Amino acid sequence: AAAAAEVQLSRLRWAVLLLFSSYSLCNAFQWIQYGSINNVFVRFYDVSAFAIDWLSMSYMLIYIPLLFPVAWLLDKRGLRLIALAGSALNAMGAWVKLGSLKPHLFPVTVLGQVICGLAQVFILGMPSRIASVWFGSQEVSTACSIAVFGNQLGIAAGFLVPPVLIPNVEDVEKLAYHISIMFFMTAGVASALFILVIIVFKEKPPNPPSQAQALIQSRPAVEYSYVQSILRLLCNANFLLLMVTYGLNVGCFYALSTLLNRMVIHHYPGEEVNAGRIGLTIVLSGMVGALISGIWLDKTKTYKQTTLVVYIMSLVGMIVYTFTLSLGHLWVVFVTAGLLGFFMTGYLPLGFEFAAELTYPESEGTSSGLLNVSAQIFGIALTVGQGQIMDHFGTKAGNLLLCSVLFLGTVMTAFIKADLRRQQANLENEQT
Repeated sequence: AAAAAEVQLSRLRWAVLLLFSSYSLCNAFQWIQYGSINNVFVRFYDVSAFAIDWLSMSYMLIYIPLLFPVAWLLDKRGLRLIALAGSALNAMGAWVKLGSLKPHLFPVTVLGQVICGLAQVFILGMPSRIASVWFGSQEVSTACSIAVFGNQLGIAAGFLVPPVLIPNVEDVEKLAYHISIMFFMTAGVASALFILVIIVFKEKPPNPPSQAQALIQSRPAVEYSYVQSILRLLCNANFLLLMVTYGLNVGCFYALSTLLNRMVIHHYPGEEVNAGRIGLTIVLSGMVGALISGIWLDKTKTYKQTTLVVYIMSLVGMIVYTFTLSLGHLWVVFVTAGLLGFFMTGYLPLGFEFAAELTYPESEGTSSGLLNVSAQIFGIALTVGQGQIMDHFGTKAGNLLLCSVLFLGTVMTAFIKADLRRQQANLENEQT
C-alpha cells in the first residue's frame, strides 16, 4: 500500500528521453558516416575497403570487453553518470576526427572513431533502463522504442548526409574541405548535447513511475550483487535463447548496414547518393516498425508472439531483398529494402523489452548489455564473413549467408517461453 501511494509520473521524463535519443542519434551517425561513402574514404585515405569497414566494426569490437564494467557502473552509480560519460566521449571523438583532414592522417580518424566507440558502450544498454526508471507500466515499451528510435535516426542520417555533403570528386583538397564541413557540424552538435545533458539529465524522478519500479527501489542495497545477477541471467534458459536470436538478427543488420554501399555500387555503379538513400529507407521504415511494435506491446503484452512474427518477416524481407538486388531496377531495391528494414530494425526494442520481462527483477542495463554483446560478436563475424564471401562469390552469396542466419534465429525464437515476470509483478502489486 505504501508503494502504491508513492507511484507518480514525472513531467521531466519526456525531456530526459528526448535528450538521450538525441546524443544516441549523434553517436550512431558517427558509426556509419564512413561506411555510407566507403569508396570516397578509401580514395581519400588511400586504404583498403576492409580498413574502412573496420571503422564501423571498431564500435562492435570495443563494446564486447567494456560492457560489464560499464553495466556495473550503471548499477552502482546510476543513469546520470553514464549519460555524462557517453555524451562527453561522443563529443571528444568528434573533435579528434577534425585532426584527420589529410590523407596521411588515417590513424587520427581511427583514434576519433575508437573514442566514439567507447561512448557507444555508455549508450546502447540505456533504453530499457531509462524506460523502466522514468515511465509507467502502460508506456514503458513505447518509451523504450523512442529511445531506440534515436539511435536508428542517427544511422538514417549517417546514410543520408555524408553522400550529400561529400561529393565523389577527384581533387583531394576539395574532398578534405567537404569532409571538414561534416566533421565540424558533428562536433558542434555533440558538444551542445553534452552541455544539455549536464543541465537537464537527472538520476531518477522524485517518485517511482510503476509498482515494479517501486519494489526495486524499496529493496535494500546490500541485497543486490552484480556478479550474482549476471550468473542468474546466464542460468535463465529463455533469456539465453533470446540473447542468441537477438545477436543473429541485429548482427545481420550491422553487416547489411556496413556493406550496403559496396553492394549497391557493385550492381549500380556511380549511385553513391542512392546507396545512402537505400540505407536511409531501411532505417526510416525500421523506425516506424520499432514505434509500432512498442505501442503494440504496451496495448497487448504479447511479447513472444510479436517477436516471432517480426523475426519471420525479417527472414522473408531478407530473401526478397537478396533476389531483387541484381534485377537492375533501383526502385525495386528501395521497396524491398524498406520492407526488410521495417521488420529487421523494428525488432530492436522488442528484444530489449522481452528481455526485461524474462529477467525481472534483474537490472535492465545488464540484460540489455548482454543482448548487445551478442549483437556485436555476431555483427563482427557476419560483417567479415559476408565481406569475404562477396569478394570471392558475389553479393548474392553474401546475402544468402544472412538469410540462413535469420532462418536459424527464427527456429530458435519459437522455443522461447513467454515467462513475463515484470507483468506478473505489476499485476500482483495492483491486486495487493
